[in-house]
Amino acid sequence: MNPKPETPTSKLSAWMLAARPKTLPAAAAPVIVGAAVAWHDGVFSPLPALAALLGALLLQIGANFANDVYDFKKGADTGARLGPTRVTQAGLLSPKAVETGMWLTFALAVLVGVYLLIVGGWVVAAIGIASIIAAIAYTGGPYPLGYNGLGDVFVFVFFGLAAVVGTYFVQAHTASAAVWWASIPIGLLATNILVVNNLRDIDSDRAAGKRTLAVRWGRDSAQMEYVVLLVVAYGIPTLMIAPGLAPATVVLTWLSLPLVKPLWHDIFHAEGRALNATLAGTARLELVFALLFALGMIL
Repeated sequence: MNPKPETPTSKLSAWMLAARPKTLPAAAAPVIVGAAVAWHDGVFSPLPALAALLGALLLQIGANFANDVYDFKKGADTGARLGPTRVTQAGLLSPKAVETGMWLTFALAVLVGVYLLIVGGWVVAAIGIASIIAAIAYTGGPYPLGYNGLGDVFVFVFFGLAAVVGTYFVQAHTASAAVWWASIPIGLLATNILVVNNLRDIDSDRAAGKRTLAVRWGRDSAQMEYVVLLVVAYGIPTLMIAPGLAPATVVLTWLSLPLVKPLWHDIFHAEGRALNATLAGTARLELVFALLFALGMIL
């Protein structure tokens, strides 16, 4: 029997828990890749890249606050929750406090976005506004994306395409074919984080009326989704070499394959809280993959 996650004992630790720092690699990875492709193409600019990273981290934290409070309000988070402690459900912070924290975090992201708007133009503003709306709409609003099987698409688009290409765009003011291709594996690996989350919560989500793809398609299909996304993610860098979109050194991403073996095993054999380690491992895999991809692009 797996022990329940520990709960914090102070307001500061409660806010840290609500921010969910273990999810932040999913925000950092696409920025790393977008910046590396910009470096390879000779258009790297450090200040816009750093601003893109800060903005991505703030958007992720704001989304985490939104998920915490809106999942609680919709009844998806209960005392039987298998994932890490949610502060609203656990009574560590009030719903009003978490929602206020969400808006303040998004306000900080908007401030960063003003600078990116100046250097990148209206396209960057459109990406930023869409990201905030999607982060709230993921669990909030009249048609929450995560409750209607659209979470996987949301993650792929915003943690893959938008984040990688947007990071490149604020530096180059255009988007190359290489950066569009580079965004695909990052989006797929980020989506796999959600796949594990939904697989872990399949029973509680079904009971709460949260119709994720895992609930709609079943456990076996969710497991196969994870595998397919992994295989495609590892294939993309190799495909980029022949047309000259990336140097041969991007095959460095294959050095992360040892991290895949235990995740592959767990996705078929672990259930419930045991998948929390798989969730963290999938986030770690995305970050390591991104770092190796970036190294391959700049060598």
